[in-house]
Amino acid sequence: MKADLVLRNARVRTVAGPGHGDVVDAIAIWRDRVVALEEVPAHRVVDLDGAVVTPGFHDAHQHMAWFGLTLAEVDLRTPSLDELYARVEAHAATLPRGAWLVGAGYDENKTGAHPDRDALDAIAGGRPVWLKHASGHMCVVNSPVLAQLGIGERAPEVVGGRVVTDAAGRPTGLLQEQAQRLLDPLVLPYATEDLVAAIERAGRHYLSEGITSVVEAGIGGGWIGKSPIEAAAYHQALDTGRLPVRVELMVASDVLHDLDRHDRDDAELGIDLGIRSGWGHDRLSLGPVKVFSDGSLIGHTAAMCHDFADSPGNSGYLQDDADRLRALIIRAHRSGWRVATHAIGDAAIDLVLDAYDEAQRRWPRADVRHRIEHFGVSREDQVLRAAALGVVPVPQARFVGEIGDGMIAALGPDRAPGAYRGRSLLDAGLIVPASSDRPVVDGRPLLGMQDAVNRTTADGADFGPGERITGLEALTAYTLGSAYASHQERDRGTIEVGKLADLAVLSDDPAACAPDAIAEIQVLRTFVGGELAWER
Repeated sequence: MKADLVLRNARVRTVAGPGHGDVVDAIAIWRDRVVALEEVPAHRVVDLDGAVVTPGFHDAHQHMAWFGLTLAEVDLRTPSLDELYARVEAHAATLPRGAWLVGAGYDENKTGAHPDRDALDAIAGGRPVWLKHASGHMCVVNSPVLAQLGIGERAPEVVGGRVVTDAAGRPTGLLQEQAQRLLDPLVLPYATEDLVAAIERAGRHYLSEGITSVVEAGIGGGWIGKSPIEAAAYHQALDTGRLPVRVELMVASDVLHDLDRHDRDDAELGIDLGIRSGWGHDRLSLGPVKVFSDGSLIGHTAAMCHDFADSPGNSGYLQDDADRLRALIIRAHRSGWRVATHAIGDAAIDLVLDAYDEAQRRWPRADVRHRIEHFGVSREDQVLRAAALGVVPVPQARFVGEIGDGMIAALGPDRAPGAYRGRSLLDAGLIVPASSDRPVVDGRPLLGMQDAVNRTTADGADFGPGERITGLEALTAYTLGSAYASHQERDRGTIEVGKLADLAVLSDDPAACAPDAIAEIQVLRTFVGGELAWER
C-alpha cells in the first residue's frame, strides 16, 4: 500500500519525544492521518526544500464569528481619539440615513479616553452608532441608540454591569459588561447566513496563519453570543464546505436550564436531550460551558483583591452574585460539563478555584480538566492550587505585546509581573495552552509565541521577564498544550503516527530562531487532515 502524500526534505518539529524536541525529515500521510515519519512509497511526493513543519496551530480561546464580523466593520484600532472620530465620520458619509454604524477594536488606554456620545452625535448625521471596545467587555453608543433603549438623562441599574454616567449623572454612552445586553433587542440575533459568512471569513484568515483548529469561546447567549441558534451556523458552515478549520464550541452558561431527569441522574442542568461536553467529532464538537465570573483588566472591570493602581477606589466587580456563580459552576460540573470560567482578577480566580474544588469533592470525576479562561492576575498560591486541582489555565501571552502597557498602568509595576504568567505555570507542572482571545488583539500564533518568549510591551517595557518561556515551550503551548486543554491530545497537537495530519509549513523554526525573529516567520502552507488548505 502506498501513502497518499509524502512531505520530504523538511525539518519536522514533531513536538513529541523527550522534552517535545524530536525532529525528523519526512512525513507520510494516508487519508487524513500520519502513517510514517520517514519517506515511504507514495502517490505524491512534495519536496519542501528545507522548510520547517510543525503541528497545525490550535488557538485555545478565540471568537470566530465575532472576529469574522469585525472584518466587515469599521476598524477602530487607532492610538488617537481624533483619528477614531475621523474614521467614524468618513464611514457615516457612506451610509444611508438611519443605517447603523458599527465599529470595533478601540482601546481607551491608547486613545486616551472612551468615545463620547455627544461627539458621535455631531459626526454621525443622526445615525445610530455602536462602537465595540477591543476587550469585548464594553461598548459606546450615541444618543439615537440610547433613545431606542429608553435611556434618557438617568441611568438604569444593571446587575453585573454599568451604564456609565458623567459627574452630573448623565449617561455618557459607555455600557460596561452586562449593561451591553440592553442592546440585545436592537441588534440580536444575527441571521444564520450572516454568521456562516463571518465564520468562513475568519477561518480562511486563520489558515493563512497556520491555524488548523480553534475553540470558539462562547456561543448562544450572554453578551458574547450572536444568536440563540448559533450552533446551527457552524453546522451549516460544515455542511456547505465553509468551515475551514476544526472548531470546538463553548456554550454560554445562559442557555443552560433545568432538565427533566430520573431522580438517580446527576444531569440536572444542561441543554435539551442531555447533550453536553464531548458531543460531535473531529471537525465540529461541543466543548465546555462558558461562565463569566468577572470582566476586563484594561477595562478595569475585573474582580480584584486590591484597587487598580490608576483608579483608586475601584477593584472591579463580579458578573453576578458570588453564591450564584459558585452554584452555577458546581451544578454544571455535576451535570457532566467541563467548565471554562472567565476569571481575570485574582478575587475572581479565588472564587472559581473554590467552586472547582467543592465540585470535585462532592461529585468526583476523573481527569475533568476544568479551565480558567485568562487566569489573568494570579498569585503564586493560586498557581499551585490550580496545579493541585488539575485545572487548566488559559492565558494569552499575546496581550503582553499589544495591551501590556495598559495592563501595567492598571496594575502598577509591582503586580504586573504576575499577570498572564508563563514560566511559573510550567514550573508548577501545569500543561499550558496558548490562545489569543481574538479579536481582542491580533491573533497570529507566531506573534503570540514571540510575546511568550520576550514578554515586552509595545512601548518596549519588560513585562514580568521572570515569566518568559522558550521558543519550543511556546510552540508546544500552541500545539500540544491547546490540544490537551480540549481533551484532544490523542488525535492532534503533535506529529506522530496515527494522529491527524494537521500541519503548518514555515519558513523558519520558532523553537530555534532568535527570540525577536519569531513573528517574522512566514507560513508557507497549511494542511488540514492531509489536504492542502492554504498556500502562500
